[in-house]
Amino acid sequence: MTEELTESQKKARKRLYDDFEFYAKHCIKIRTKQGKIAPLVLNRVQKRFLSRVLDQLAKTGKVRMVVLKARQQGLSTVISALQYWWLSQRKAQKGLVMAHESESTTSLFDMYRRIHDNVPDIVRPSTKYSSRSELVFDKLDSALRVATAGGRGVARGEMLTFAHLSEVAFWPPAFANNNFNGLVQAIPEEPGTFIFLESTAQGVTGKFYDMAQGADRADQHWNGYELFFSAWFESAEYRETAPADFQRTPEEEDLIKAFSDKGLTSNDQLHWRRKKVATNGLDLFKQEYPATAEEAFLSTGRPIFNNEYVTERLRTPQTPLTLMAVEETYDEKNGRPLPLRVIREHPRGELKVYRTLDPQESYVIGADVGMGLRQGIKGKKDGDPSVAQILDSQMRQVAVWRGLCHPDVFAKILETLGYHYNSATIAPERNNHGLVTCVALRDSNYPYLYTETAEGTLEADRDTIRLGFFTSEATKPLIIDKLRALDREREIEINDEQTLKEMKTFVVSENGKMEAEAGTHDDCVISLAIAAYVHEGKWRPVEVSDEFYTQAI
Repeated sequence: MTEELTESQKKARKRLYDDFEFYAKHCIKIRTKQGKIAPLVLNRVQKRFLSRVLDQLAKTGKVRMVVLKARQQGLSTVISALQYWWLSQRKAQKGLVMAHESESTTSLFDMYRRIHDNVPDIVRPSTKYSSRSELVFDKLDSALRVATAGGRGVARGEMLTFAHLSEVAFWPPAFANNNFNGLVQAIPEEPGTFIFLESTAQGVTGKFYDMAQGADRADQHWNGYELFFSAWFESAEYRETAPADFQRTPEEEDLIKAFSDKGLTSNDQLHWRRKKVATNGLDLFKQEYPATAEEAFLSTGRPIFNNEYVTERLRTPQTPLTLMAVEETYDEKNGRPLPLRVIREHPRGELKVYRTLDPQESYVIGADVGMGLRQGIKGKKDGDPSVAQILDSQMRQVAVWRGLCHPDVFAKILETLGYHYNSATIAPERNNHGLVTCVALRDSNYPYLYTETAEGTLEADRDTIRLGFFTSEATKPLIIDKLRALDREREIEINDEQTLKEMKTFVVSENGKMEAEAGTHDDCVISLAIAAYVHEGKWRPVEVSDEFYTQAI
């Protein structure tokens, strides 16, 4: 505008610049669920979200947030409005909106165009040109671009200040895994920068799940993001008038007791929930309308282990007492490695120790043998890890070794662990690469290598000794079912976070197989199941009454 602003206009203009909620109500127009164009008046969930954003901005100068939400609560809308407000009133800003599919990308850009076309003249920035994917505010030297996840060259070489990454859980896995970090690194760790990862949940794998898990904690594993979660019952529209004879089920009574302080209080809400569950099923309802962050992330297969019990332990994971490494020793004179290896404390050691070594204890080691380090696509190194699970006589997980090495090297590591843990019984899986490990342990004359005996396979009246444990379609259900029973009855102590995470994603798939969900590992589960299976069990004293001794005499 060329005219000089009055004092009242200047005050209003300043408030519009400083106060997003005021700006949204007076300047932003959105399409409502009823198909009307109306001002953006923040609902309860949006207000709580804005409060969290402003609080983080005040504390850190920037915003890094993972937004896990129920369906259609207006969080994508408020993030879009927030981004437009920020970019359209400040100089030298660059924003990016990325959705999971082209249709969603188009819908988001249409929302920005609607906002831009309807803002009052006093706050509408000059626009140089506008395409189907970009708004450029020429006098501010700022711009907003939309893109679809999976596109080539997205944000390559750009410096962004604001990113709204929408429905991240539904991004193509290859794109999310290969390009996510580069995309986020396009935004510097500077004041006045924003990154929002927003999505409903989709299984317990993928980048969004990993980011949400890392954001939902504040210890040494914290990923620098905060988690914002909104439950379905926070939305006022998620209710329907209940009939006069409505009776709560025991499950619904438990829900009211658990969440009454957070907004779940009425039969109308329960009636709405009951109809949704009847239509879509309980699992899908929990995924799209979760009551807790943990509830949102459901396995795509049927979980084998008690999901609630596993989740409960993951909320407060055990911190290892120490990290240790199995290291080679050298002949200093010749500079060559010696057969003997040692175990030393190391800040990046592969051995996580949860209980101190007891000289009087007996131990069992179950091992899953991986292929080891290999050269991946485009020279990137990746690999299949090997895992050793160590249990004591009381079926307590005392330590876990997990790392990348070749099968013959893993044999030396197992041998070192075996001697360290009081000459423990070692039971490697002999499938595939595991046979190399088993043979190497035999050739090293390790005395307590687990063997299986198959009767009469070579000659009459003779047995065949088989090294290690063979996991087959027949034996796998045996070892997994035993581990499941031990865990259900609380007869095994599992301390390792990675093991618990794998238990959460170990499922019965659609084809009926027990296996890890796509994109996850099961090395810790298999090695622990082998250790538990070959374990001889806890020793318990037999309680004998005085009457027994009297009768014996």
